[in-house]
Amino acid sequence: MTMNRRSFKSEEEFQEAILREKALGIPDIEIGEKFGVSYKYIEKIITRQKGINVSNLDVRKKIKDLEPPDFSLENFSVWSFKQRGNWATHSGEYRGNFSPYIPRNIILRYSRPAELVLDMFCGAGTTAIEAKLLGRRCLASDINKKAIELAKENLKFEINLLPFPEEQGKEYFEPELLVKDARDLSWLDDDSVDLICTHPPYANIIQYTDNKAEDLSFLDVKEFLEEMKKVAKESFRVLKPGRQCALLIGDTRRRKHVVPLGFWLINVFLEAGFYLRELIIKRQHNCKTTGFWYEKSIKNNFLLLAHEYLPVFEKPLSRSRPTKVSEQAIPLTIKKRRSHLQKKVQTLETTTVWIFPEEQKQSLLFRNLIQRYAGGDKFSTFEVSGDEKGKESEPIRQLKGKYKLILIESTGLNDNDIPQPKEYLSAIKDGVYRAKSRLADDGYLAIYTRDIRLNGQLIPFGKLLVDMINEDDLWLKEVIVVTTKNNERKTSSGLNTNERPCLDIVHSYLLVYEKK
Repeated sequence: MTMNRRSFKSEEEFQEAILREKALGIPDIEIGEKFGVSYKYIEKIITRQKGINVSNLDVRKKIKDLEPPDFSLENFSVWSFKQRGNWATHSGEYRGNFSPYIPRNIILRYSRPAELVLDMFCGAGTTAIEAKLLGRRCLASDINKKAIELAKENLKFEINLLPFPEEQGKEYFEPELLVKDARDLSWLDDDSVDLICTHPPYANIIQYTDNKAEDLSFLDVKEFLEEMKKVAKESFRVLKPGRQCALLIGDTRRRKHVVPLGFWLINVFLEAGFYLRELIIKRQHNCKTTGFWYEKSIKNNFLLLAHEYLPVFEKPLSRSRPTKVSEQAIPLTIKKRRSHLQKKVQTLETTTVWIFPEEQKQSLLFRNLIQRYAGGDKFSTFEVSGDEKGKESEPIRQLKGKYKLILIESTGLNDNDIPQPKEYLSAIKDGVYRAKSRLADDGYLAIYTRDIRLNGQLIPFGKLLVDMINEDDLWLKEVIVVTTKNNERKTSSGLNTNERPCLDIVHSYLLVYEKK
């Protein structure tokens, strides 16, 4: 039976009725249908009552295990945890908190026992719990007093010595939890922290408190990034040289177009003095890909955001990191694909993470792209290549007519043939400029690229291209992450140390722009 506000004497009585349903464990979707309110409204009144944004009014948990079963370190650049993780006091009740697998991987890879881990967006204490379990000292702070109270409750567990053969002699430390503003770490000395592992809000996507004056999660994107500059500056100051800062951040969407909040926040930390050691893609598993959402995705031509970014920054030992740049040009050519791509896929991809079998990756990728964005109209593929064979192909300027879809594909981005960043970006920029003249007014320009390592340094070409392409008549539609199924396997059981090699880069990007 549907009940609306007119059934109650006051707004307060109406909200109390909703909270009673929530206390009984009734799912949000059923509460929304019964009272005619949105998910956001339910979230808002819970946050106002409890002082924190939780999905369950009773967040107490009975501990069954103090470690995840069959844990192994991630070795690839795409992290995918089908089970969120519920050992110790971890739970998903605090809205927006990250999987405990993330801080566990980061702490084990980039710190040693008894070193100091900092989390300045503590929330329910996920990082602090993992630091305690793994024998690291931890300082965790949050602007929200209620969140700190919840984190303290979550840390009330005893540890029976666990078997850590790789880290003998482990001691256990109780984390110190404080109510502090992440923008002001003046209570910490310069160069005093061994590792930062944190999860800031994604601008104003989820509100964590009812305090608009101090909570960053009430700020829109531009203001959020300005305030995060203070966080980045303070993080750089307190972190020891040569050590790492990892944070999880995601994108948002406006008017069916992606807002690349993740890439923009990475830039904030780079401007503070960090350099980028890793750019990990965290895959989300809570995206609906069938039924209503599938039809919605196809009808309105948008993809469900199914990935987040986990950049791992490093504070350099010295300020200067010179990069030698070649000025050699890369030819732009056309690569014909019509003959083997006319066959349609039965089910289109509907999220921003496309995972294909290795042997079918190229075919399925381009079929999805063409079927979704070309719609049977004219399309063409440009190839950015340093290969001499490319010079024999048809030049871009010989294209005739207007195209619904133009793809700029990057070849030569493998370990054996890596271009210098400046020449590669210059070639892509030139290709974008020339391709626009052949793009239909309602057409799409797609760029297929990937991150690389050059002389041991990560070059995030996906982010760099989004930074570079600021054309008035092109609007970023999607950032799609492409990987293969076999890259979700874990191959290492080692738990030690910050001297581990770099992750294998197993993802690439499709950047899709819409012509305005």
